Amino acid sequence: MSPRELFALRDYLSPELPGRTISDARHSVSLSGILQQTCLIDRWRELSGRSVLLSTSSQLLAALAMIELDGVARRLLLCPPDLKDDHIQALINDAGIDAIVTDQPLRWSDAGVYLIVGACLPERAQTKPRTERATEWLMLTSGTSGVPKIVGHTLEGLTGAIGTDAPARGDGAVWATFYDIRRYGGLQIFLRAVIGGGSMVLSEPGEPLADHVARLSARGVTHISGTPSHWRKLLMSGVASNFSPRYVRLSGEIADQAVLDGLAQAFPNASIGHAYASTEAGVGFAVNDGRAGFPAGLIGQNRDGVEMKVVDGSLRIRSKRTAHAYIGTNAAALTDADGFVDTGDMVELRGDRYYFVGRRGGIINIGGLKVHPEEIEAVINRHTDVRMSRARSRKSPITGAIVVADVVLSEGTDASRSEAIAKEILALCRAALPAHKVPAMVRFVEQLDVTPAGKLARADA
Repeated sequence: MSPRELFALRDYLSPELPGRTISDARHSVSLSGILQQTCLIDRWRELSGRSVLLSTSSQLLAALAMIELDGVARRLLLCPPDLKDDHIQALINDAGIDAIVTDQPLRWSDAGVYLIVGACLPERAQTKPRTERATEWLMLTSGTSGVPKIVGHTLEGLTGAIGTDAPARGDGAVWATFYDIRRYGGLQIFLRAVIGGGSMVLSEPGEPLADHVARLSARGVTHISGTPSHWRKLLMSGVASNFSPRYVRLSGEIADQAVLDGLAQAFPNASIGHAYASTEAGVGFAVNDGRAGFPAGLIGQNRDGVEMKVVDGSLRIRSKRTAHAYIGTNAAALTDADGFVDTGDMVELRGDRYYFVGRRGGIINIGGLKVHPEEIEAVINRHTDVRMSRARSRKSPITGAIVVADVVLSEGTDASRSEAIAKEILALCRAALPAHKVPAMVRFVEQLDVTPAGKLARADA
């Protein structure tokens, strides 16, 4: 493929659309202006053909560097802010990193990498980068306490779902996400903004939720994405009424009916959709009918190059959007012999619809019986006074473990009713679940922790 046939992110920018911006809480940068500016101080020639690790203190700098490096770097490894320092050297070795772009050079001075290039807010460029190659995009998996796996994507695969989901389209859309754009879910939204002709409002770590929502509203955000845990936190914050998006998207966790109904009530004029995606499998599908799960008819079909099947209860996906490999000298195979990614997400057919019941690796063992915590949480979350819950195991001298439910009540719930609510929750569970899945205890808590990836933090006691 010749350079003239290659496309990079900056090829989607146009000086004819001056209103498009990428912004955070402190700065706003014109996307059209990036064509005449640089955040790498015209050092793209030094980075040409290199394997680059991108680590910046802000998402804005990361976004600008992504645009500038795509088509220039051979590889681009996106480094999320919560990366543990003791994992850094292993990742550098596995990805063959020979350059680092960062605004924190002291952090990386002992990394053993030849070239460290500074990143800053844009300055006028003396020369313009040329698209010379198809950059390999590398991302880290989440949800592991060990060294995260490195997953390799192409820009074509990353953008394969853009334009296929009608409610998520719209020229001039102002996108936002609770995710960090250096993770797969956030990167998907960033790419939708850049390629779809829109703007992007970035989240800020540690920003109070009320301030974040006020900023989203002030910036005129129309399309926004987050995990169900992100949305539950917004719904129980009391500030959702200050915001009126046109499109609300959920991904990254199971979207149960309670959170979908809560969002439909909070945003009656918005289209509510939930998407299935993972760093390895890419974007599988989006559902926009307001119901949990997905139609059984999606299994077995080849839709826009995506094919799905269920093997032993686990969803498997084969498509042009999947990652092409795990990266590293000892990396395992990413797909099976037929090219399907085993997602590890367990589904169950009920009537004409499949429902997600949990992660294969997240099962808890109760007296020798397997329990998916997400299945219990979906029932608990149906209670009108419950905003968020977490089912977990606790050691028991009799059965080895029991199920305990940590529950966050909705804003304004009368605390004196807690005992009655606990009984009502247990009654719901007994009516919907086998006896071994019914919590032995309901514990009310003020909040539940969410991981940096936006997922409910799970740790058994």
